[in-house]
Amino acid sequence: MTFTPTTDAAPSRQAVQQRTLTVVMTSQVFSGAGLAAGATVGALLAADMLGTTSLSGLPTALFTAGSAATALIVGRLSQRHGRRAGLAAGYAAGTLGGSGVVLATTLDNVLLLLASLLVYGAGTATNLQARYAGTDLAHPTRRGRAVSTILVATTIGAVAGPNLVGPAGTLAEHWGIPALAGLFALAAIAYAIAGTILLLLLRPDPLLFSRTTPPLTAATAGTGQDHGRRFAGSITAGAVTMVLTQLVMVAVMTMTPVHMHTHGHDLHATGLVIAVHIGAMYLPSPITGILVDRIGRIPVAIAAGLTLLASGIVAATAPEDSVILLTLALALLGLGWNLGLVSGASSPAPP
Repeated sequence: MTFTPTTDAAPSRQAVQQRTLTVVMTSQVFSGAGLAAGATVGALLAADMLGTTSLSGLPTALFTAGSAATALIVGRLSQRHGRRAGLAAGYAAGTLGGSGVVLATTLDNVLLLLASLLVYGAGTATNLQARYAGTDLAHPTRRGRAVSTILVATTIGAVAGPNLVGPAGTLAEHWGIPALAGLFALAAIAYAIAGTILLLLLRPDPLLFSRTTPPLTAATAGTGQDHGRRFAGSITAGAVTMVLTQLVMVAVMTMTPVHMHTHGHDLHATGLVIAVHIGAMYLPSPITGILVDRIGRIPVAIAAGLTLLASGIVAATAPEDSVILLTLALALLGLGWNLGLVSGASSPAPP
């Protein structure tokens, strides 16, 4: 039996969707700043504390592993108790992890650093899962644009974050904290604010509300069996797209700060390159969302692969002292990630 919403329910659903987008976008402005900390100084911090660049990729590996584990936990919490509970819990864990990194660097405790980086990955996972809160109540033909609306809000904090590495480091040293830990202190504060916003303001919960007002009629949804097969195939294709996109993006992004530091570039130059990269990750989202909704997810996913390939070629051939070409490579890397993420995340609703 298919539930058809009444005419009175439709405006309510639209109003809740608009409120959801506003609240989640507000939280993303803050969480975006937290997201940038690991990408900007995580590898440098590990190299400094471990005394070698050979393990510079370890922070990214750890908070990526933490992110993967947290994604499952946040997803299950959201399914049982709603987006508000799941996202708030994820940001709370990210806050704990960021604070642990600051404490570890202050105490020069490598084991605490590694454990904290693992927990810090919760913030990254939660930041990415927040985009699904924008699709719970979205019309099937506008899911790409709903995802992109959430992502573009992240741009403000994500671009500002790396450019605060200098001031944050100066402030951290004033407080007796190592300079490289300053951005993680900022991340902990930003994640705490984002989680508080969602906990207090994401009402009614979009996921729980969507279960009381299914958006499709029998005519538009198709048969349950057919829709179920399409949903399963779409989820698999979307997941593969996002995994491959993330793999390429992390591989290139992780070593860029270390590469620049090794060849004499200062933290301000590194922050600028990473800021451009993160801006390219999120800023094109409105256009990407429109493209996904109009021409389909597969063409956009193919474009993602080609863009990532171009990024790798530019990064591999750029002279060591060329900030301009490194910036171009990282901008293409961010754009390819954006195309892959939005196309992969814009899956149809479950049957």
